[in-house]
Parts: sequence; C-alpha cells; structure tokens
Amino acid sequence: MENPITSKCCNHQPWFVLLVFFVFCIELFSFDYSGFTAKKSALVTVLDDNHGTVINTQSSLPHDFTEITNASVYPLPKTDEKGDLKVGTEIDSCVGRYIFVHDLPSRFNEDLVNNCRLLTRGTDKNMCPYLDNLGFGPEIENPEDVLINNSWFLTNQFLLEVIFHNKMKRYECLTNDSSIASAIYVPFYAGLDMSLYLWGFNTTVRDSASLGLVKWLSEKPEWKRMWGRDHFLVAGRIAWDFRRQSDNETDWGSKLRFLPESKNMSMLSIESSSWNNDYAIPYPTCFHPSKDSEIFRWQDRMRRQNRQYLFSFAGAPRPEYQNSIRGKIIDQCLASKSQCKLLDCNYGTTNCDNPVNVMKVFQSSIFCLQPPGDSYTRRSIFDSILAGCIPVFFHPGTAYAQYIWHLPKNYTAYSVYLPVKDLSEWKINLNETLLRMPEDRILRLREEVIKLIPRVVYASSRSRSETLEDAFDLAVKGILDRIESVRVMIREGKDPSIGFADGDDYKYTFSTYDTSMLNHFKIFHMV
Repeated sequence: MENPITSKCCNHQPWFVLLVFFVFCIELFSFDYSGFTAKKSALVTVLDDNHGTVINTQSSLPHDFTEITNASVYPLPKTDEKGDLKVGTEIDSCVGRYIFVHDLPSRFNEDLVNNCRLLTRGTDKNMCPYLDNLGFGPEIENPEDVLINNSWFLTNQFLLEVIFHNKMKRYECLTNDSSIASAIYVPFYAGLDMSLYLWGFNTTVRDSASLGLVKWLSEKPEWKRMWGRDHFLVAGRIAWDFRRQSDNETDWGSKLRFLPESKNMSMLSIESSSWNNDYAIPYPTCFHPSKDSEIFRWQDRMRRQNRQYLFSFAGAPRPEYQNSIRGKIIDQCLASKSQCKLLDCNYGTTNCDNPVNVMKVFQSSIFCLQPPGDSYTRRSIFDSILAGCIPVFFHPGTAYAQYIWHLPKNYTAYSVYLPVKDLSEWKINLNETLLRMPEDRILRLREEVIKLIPRVVYASSRSRSETLEDAFDLAVKGILDRIESVRVMIREGKDPSIGFADGDDYKYTFSTYDTSMLNHFKIFHMV
C-alpha cells in the first residue's frame, strides 16, 4: 500500500526541493565561522614604510613562552582565473622578528642631539656637523677619485647609537603592539650622555641619566614580561665606559651596566666588555652605500687595486701605556722602508681624520696592522676591510672575541694572527714574517676580506638593501637570536638569569677556541 505522505511529496516534488533548499540556506548563513577566522584575526600590528599608518591590528595577544616559528601561515580564500575558489596562504615574514621601540622622554636622546655643542667638553671638536645626514655626517668631497661619490661621509666613530636609531626607524618589522614583539629596543644615547659629563663632574651627575632610565623602564608593562631580558640598547662608546665599579670620583665612566635593572638588558656597542650581556658590533665607517650596486662596484675596485706596500699602519704610539706594542710596530715599519707605509695619526695631526688619506694607504697595502690602542678595538679594523687590506691582529680581544655576528668564526680565513699581547712577548720581524706568506694564501685571504665588506658597513638610512645584509641587519638578527635563547630557557623551566650578566674571564683568550686554529698560528713561530 502506498504511503500517503510519500505520495504527496512525490506529487509536489518541485515545491519540496525548494523547501529543502530554503532550509539549507538558513543553516548555512547562521553557521559560526569563528573557528575558520581565528587565525586570520591573529594578524599583528605592522606599519607602512613611513611607520605612521597602521595597516593591520590585533586587539590582544597574550605573551607566553610557547614556541613560534619564523613565519606563520594563515588560510585565506582565493580564486583562480575562472573565479573558482582555491586554497591559498598568506605568510607573515615578521613573526619572530617584530621589534617594539620605547618612546623615551626626550632627555634620553633628542635633547642630547640638540645640545651637540656640549658633547665634547675637554676637546676642541664640534660634534654638531657629524650629526648631519641622520648621524652619517657631511658628505665627503672626492677630488682624487679615491672613493665613490655620494656614498662616503665624514662619520664620527662614536655616533653608532644615533645611526642605529635612525636605521631602526626604517626597520621593516616594527610594531606598536609590544605584546607580540620579539625584542624591545631602548633608544637611549648612552654614549652622548657620557660625553656630556666625562670631565669635571662627580659620579652622581654621571649616573643621573642612567638611574632615571632604569626607573622609567622598570615602571613600564613591557619590562615585567621578562624583567628586561628582552630589552636591548646600543651605545656608541666601548662597553667598559659604562662599567665603573666604584663611586670614587677619579674612576672613569658611569655605572649604567652595573645597575640591577640594566644587568637584565643586553647592550650592543663598538667594543664589548667581558660580561655576557655585552655584544660588539662594527664601528661606523665612512662608507654608507644606498644601493647594492654601489657595494658591488666598490668590491670590484678593491679586487683590482695595485698594492705596492707589503704592510701599513695608521696610528700613533702610546708611550703612556708601558706595554703597548705600537712603538715597536712604528719602528719596524720605518725600518722596512719601501715595504711599509706609515700614516702618522699622532695628536695634533689631521692625516687620519680624512678618510681619503686612510683609504689611499690601505688600498695600496697587502696587510694592515691592527694592534690594540686605548682599548682592545679600533675603527681601523673596518677601514682595512673596506680597502681589501688583510688585517693583522696581535690580541684576540681586538676582533676574534668581539664581532661574533659579523666576522667569520674561522679567523684564519680572513686575517693573520701574531699573538703578541705586550712588549715582553715581542720576538717578531714583521717584514720577514709577512714575506713568508704564500701568494695563493694572500689571494684567498684578500677575497674573503672583500666579501666581508657588506657585513661591516651601515648602509644608507634612507633606503633598504635589495639583497645584502649590512651591519645593522646582522646586529638585529643577532640580538633576536639572543633573546629567543632566553625564551627557550624559560620554556624549559630554567632560570634565565643564570649566566646572563656574568663576567667571562676567558673571553679574550683562545682557551675556549679550536686548538687546530692555534696550531695554524704556530706556523709563524710566534707562540
């Protein structure tokens, strides 16, 4: 017997189909799609090229220590050429690279620049012109065609913090949402503040800005997330200048880096100390290319240079330092006559203030001698690299223990090491030692030095490199890795303070380095 209900439905099949379709549409549009859109809503705050317009925001993203990758993939609806729906992805390349910049009170940075005439009390040098062109200084005239036009500036070696800050303003992964930042940048011009009060001021005055800074930081919500261990600052002076260990008025510098809060931060400076929370990044040189092509052109020029001198030295003696080897180096350079070129940088001379003079000497030399000066390091290291001149080091603290993010770990690939820390160890004839170097090894060393050029220059702050990473890029990458390693410790339940700000008494020795490298150095019979 036929079912009456079935019979009626079948008799009115078109109306039944329409009814079912209508019910399906109602269900379709009332379905909760939050599960599919959750990831898309996690997009973070990014800024456009001028860092003034918010492109996308995230209302809240709690910070925890769960692992993140360098890129997150978000499912997004896309259509092909016919308009049909297909599966696509959107990759956020800034995940794990976002940096939040503290908006500090102007007394910690802008006011110091505005008072540039006071920055060098005790000297006759006016610092104001060096602050032109975003800290690069005045453009250098190039009448002798030694340099590349429009790429060289009269840059002061102590303005790293200003240069770094201006480049950070163009960093592609800035965020104004600190909760998703992988690192927090503190744009305190510690070196300029130091320059104001180095001479004739008591320790209370010298420490005033440092104390004010850490008080301001410790009251911010960003500080409490990792108690400052995701914070970093950049200084244009050597790290030792900020590590005064007593309150004696005769002691040098400030105690910024010995303040409890500051110990939780990392510092990038032109020379690191022996503490683990200090990292060295290259001195600013005078070469600031705006295009990759300018770097390539300069590298090609350095490969073709005619190098008439075996070795050279640009510097001055240090008779006030009893064990300084500089006097011995100058004596042997003069004794070598045509084999060595000396550029006298003694007090009162201006030869070394002009980058044209320095580049002319280094471009004409096979080896450039780099002994310690007032401290372990010197800008001349990077000037010699720019010139394709093979650096010769006499102490591991001059480069090998310093620029770990910028120079190769295999030190023998780009430099010569003659381990003579002071005059008591001097048993070298520089002329004879360097003449023994095989020609094929010299060519390999020079090529490695020239390849390093992009890594040690701070490119123009007004443009971005197309393919190359400069000194700024590598410094940012290094500090992000450093902070991520702290997060890993926290995720593993370890105490992140262990070793973070400890002193490393062996940092400037080869005791922890590969012994095979030491064996290589011994071929010069200097150990």
